[in-house]
Amino acid sequence: QVQLVESGGGLVQAGGSLRLSCAASGRTFNSYAMGWFRQAPGKERETVAAISYSGARTYYADSVKGRFTISRDNAKNTAYLQMNSLKPEDTAVYYCAARYGSNLYPNGNNYDYWGQGTQVTVSS
Repeated sequence: QVQLVESGGGLVQAGGSLRLSCAASGRTFNSYAMGWFRQAPGKERETVAAISYSGARTYYADSVKGRFTISRDNAKNTAYLQMNSLKPEDTAVYYCAARYGSNLYPNGNNYDYWGQGTQVTVSS
């Protein structure tokens, strides 16, 4: 079992930055691929970014490429999502997720463990 706790969400003006953190516990973090996902009111969940267990490979949705950076620190059992140049359309609840495996998993359906989510609101 893996427990995930997100933090770092909040209210920010358009053009601003936030860094989300996802602290993991329960198993060997460096055996798990990680992903960040978001869901806005009335919309389906969408993939934001994903990272392989080693951090060597990453994936980004087109909507966030060049603005967001996913990373991980396996020594701290933590994954991060650095969000720059935020736009009002980035407003959503952001979730981190984990799954055991050595590949890169952009599809949220492949993940077994999810955090509780953190709200990100970008004002115009």
